[in-house]
Amino acid sequence: MKALSIRPFIGAKNFELSRAFYKDLGFEEHIINSTLSVFQYANMSFYLQNAYVKDWIDNTMIFLEVDDVQSFWEDLLAMKLTEKYPMVRLVPPKHLDWGTECFVHDPSGVLWHFGSFILK
Repeated sequence: MKALSIRPFIGAKNFELSRAFYKDLGFEEHIINSTLSVFQYANMSFYLQNAYVKDWIDNTMIFLEVDDVQSFWEDLLAMKLTEKYPMVRLVPPKHLDWGTECFVHDPSGVLWHFGSFILK
């Protein structure tokens, strides 16, 4: 097997709001149909679907590795996402044994971990 990509599916409580949020976060949207889009940044992608199951969303976490968590955090703050999307939560960087990460809760409650590893 030669794997080329992995694309998780995540849901949205308010599909249009989540689409706007991910575009503001820097992802490029490719619309598949009226209820499904793929969002891409560099060679990373995920599917956003117009589907909401509370237990599923409340337990969805995605880890995206970035090269510099502190710089990414500063960029997040400059985006003023919590002003535009009051339900979005940002959690500042934490330094752990394995590396550093910060957190973003999207408009539906999906938890994103943005982190970097000490060792690769």
